[in-house]
Amino acid sequence: MAGSRLEIAAGAAVLAVAAAFAVYAAKGAGIGSGAESYDLRASFRAVDGISPGSDVRLAGIKVGTISSLTLNPETYRADAVIQIRKDIVLAEDSAILISSEGLLGGNFVEILPGGALDNLGPGDEIEDTQGSVSLVSLLMKFVGGGGDAAE
Repeated sequence: MAGSRLEIAAGAAVLAVAAAFAVYAAKGAGIGSGAESYDLRASFRAVDGISPGSDVRLAGIKVGTISSLTLNPETYRADAVIQIRKDIVLAEDSAILISSEGLLGGNFVEILPGGALDNLGPGDEIEDTQGSVSLVSLLMKFVGGGGDAAE
């Protein structure tokens, strides 16, 4: 009898820890925070290394996530919908770019705040964008691109 009660108590403790971890992970991933955010749009030339759920950072701090990426059939650019925390107010001349955490790290979306007096509202588009830079194409330019300056 005492052994089965101990096993039930241990199982309940494991389930409680698992539930607490699930809640913590969901908050870290931004799941369930739809009411506390607003959407902005941006159009990128290339979004290599970015997918829905990728971090959006301002000054290195996560302030949102990428909620969707679609190919615009008219412009052949990647249209992104970005969920930004409601307490973050961005000037309408803010810029957004895809940055890398390092040579071996992943990519994230970085916001560079502007200085305009007018602010972006829900559904507005960030006009100033910079897509991802391919490390392979940079290396190819470095290895094979020295010919123009020598001629």
